[in-house]
Amino acid sequence: MMRKRIASLSLDLDNQWSYMKTHGDAGWESFPSYLDRVVPHALSFLEKHDQKITFFIVGQDAALEKNHGSLRRIADAGHEIGNHSFHHEPWLHLYSMEQLAEEFERSEEAIELATGRHPKGFRGPGFSLSPTVLETLAERGYDFDCSTFPTYIAPLARAYYFFTAPKMSDEERAKRKQLFGRFSDGFKPLNPYSITTAKGTIAEIPVTTFPGVKTPIHASYVIYLSTFSRAAAKAYWRSALAACRIANVQPSLLLHPLDFLTGEEVPELKFFPGMSLAQRAKSDILDWIISTYKESFDVMTVGGHAADLRERLSSANEAEPALS
Repeated sequence: MMRKRIASLSLDLDNQWSYMKTHGDAGWESFPSYLDRVVPHALSFLEKHDQKITFFIVGQDAALEKNHGSLRRIADAGHEIGNHSFHHEPWLHLYSMEQLAEEFERSEEAIELATGRHPKGFRGPGFSLSPTVLETLAERGYDFDCSTFPTYIAPLARAYYFFTAPKMSDEERAKRKQLFGRFSDGFKPLNPYSITTAKGTIAEIPVTTFPGVKTPIHASYVIYLSTFSRAAAKAYWRSALAACRIANVQPSLLLHPLDFLTGEEVPELKFFPGMSLAQRAKSDILDWIISTYKESFDVMTVGGHAADLRERLSSANEAEPALS
């Protein structure tokens, strides 16, 4: 039997306060949390699908003792632990090398204390990335980064964000001017690749978008489409999977905590697309997304995806002399 092509699955464990902070809402400084609700839901869902994934954890959450129980459960369930920065600021690309070193040190220490695992993978908040971030990751011994989001529609997503966000200062708007990336990001590769920096080499595992048109295909987007038409959302997702197979793309699918919650459960985040959907409807479409994903691909952690890339690159390098 022919082996399925590999793919990966991850979850950015953005907390309630981090969404509020990015959106410019008051009250985030008290770090309101829904981790005690989201983590059990997510772990139960993943156990049902017999699936191990990568959880990208925010260091600030790991630094708070009230969250330790929830975060430890993730590690105890056998899932891979990644770093999602300490302060969850989507303007991480504006940080200096010194600021980044402090950011990573704090987040790594907090995450390891809370979970017992030292993270070897990173995803920038809001897909924030820069050459300096990549150099810092390589210098600190990270195996992989997952901060690229190859889509042309980032400016539209950013415009929607500013439309729904409360009034903010010019300084705060300037920090967010690259939120969700740039139009030029749409030209970046969809398949995993290796990046060489001045500090070393690191694997890059992009968050997959629809091959060709480069529109989002992550679960939150498909759930949002289902609020207009469930049939259209399913057709879109099936077409995306088929396009990945035809284009020989190894997809990396992204989940968010709000995929498991509704606007009634977190009224402060009702503005987020898809939060109007009832819990049962949201659960059903998410079940279907993951089931069809696993039918099409051999789904693993992002770390496993990066390891496969390194193995393929190593095999290609070993074969090169024989071909010359």
